[in-house]
Amino acid sequence: MEITTFKVEFELDKRMSGTASQLRGFFATKFNEYVLLHHHEQGGFLYQYPSVQYKVIQGVPTVIGLNDGADVLVEIFNEYDTLHLGDTSYKIVEKRVTYQKQEVGITDSAVAYEFLTPWIALNQENYMKFYGMKNSLERNEFLGKTMVGNLLSFSKSIGYTVPERLTCGVSVRPEKVSVKGVHLMAFTGSFQVNYLMPDLFGLGKSVSRGFGVVKKLER
Repeated sequence: MEITTFKVEFELDKRMSGTASQLRGFFATKFNEYVLLHHHEQGGFLYQYPSVQYKVIQGVPTVIGLNDGADVLVEIFNEYDTLHLGDTSYKIVEKRVTYQKQEVGITDSAVAYEFLTPWIALNQENYMKFYGMKNSLERNEFLGKTMVGNLLSFSKSIGYTVPERLTCGVSVRPEKVSVKGVHLMAFTGSFQVNYLMPDLFGLGKSVSRGFGVVKKLER
């Protein structure tokens, strides 16, 4: 299946010390009329895969949109020339843009990925299940199935029906992260799966805040 992505990387007038959550907060506040930028609507939270996501990759603030989210980022592209993150304002020196069509979906052979930011794989219920398992083999199998679930959710959000079974192997290590002041267990490392995922999009929980960012490993 073909999707449209639009990525904006920001070069700023000084080194950024803000977070992906603050970047999300800037866009959500400045462009509150665009639901896809913050996923809140009248009556509560919009529960679907975020089509606009915010990242800080190797110190570079980045916003990336998928399909309708890409359209929104194009629409507001010329409407801001500074970023206000926390108590600091940054002048945007340059916006580096990548607009492309990308293929996603099932593949004949496994594709290897690495996590550029920690993957929040577990909710409270499966966290307890995970730590009740006997050994690392069981835990890795469980995480592999969790990743398959993440990919199926992503597929559903873009209207793609996965025609065959996905198989995933993970090689990860635990890492503690903080989301809105709450400490959670996440994972870093790599995985292989027979699925083509666009680079720099997130999987798992809190992807709009920059977690679970994946990138294909070069062979």
